[in-house]
Amino acid sequence: MKADTIEIVGFHAHIYFDTDRRDAAARVREGLAQFEVQLGRWHDKPIGPHPQGMYQVAFSPPQFGKVVPWLMLHREGLNILVHPETGDDVADHTLHSLWLGEKLELNVEVLRPRTTSVRFYIIAQCGEWMFLG
Repeated sequence: MKADTIEIVGFHAHIYFDTDRRDAAARVREGLAQFEVQLGRWHDKPIGPHPQGMYQVAFSPPQFGKVVPWLMLHREGLNILVHPETGDDVADHTLHSLWLGEKLELNVEVLRPRTTSVRFYIIAQCGEWMFLG
């Protein structure tokens, strides 16, 4: 995929938390409800490439300028990964991403292209479409 032909079709923010900070993550989630976002389910344990509990927030490109500045000011000390959706899951989670707080090490091997059956298995296990890109 050439750089000049890459299209961003959406964004994801992954709000990371551990059991001691779940209440802070809940407050951030409540605040995000004021925006045009799609809030994903809670994952209390590591899932997919994500090294700790998290939930996903999906939003459109026009919402970026509202959602990300709000997260910068209201993240309550939580670590947050923000990445585009371009169709290249590995690059989106690594090269094209930005972090608020500490940059966590992701298991990007989960995102690498695999056979269809393995990718469907990942989706079934995670219960969300976020790993297809």
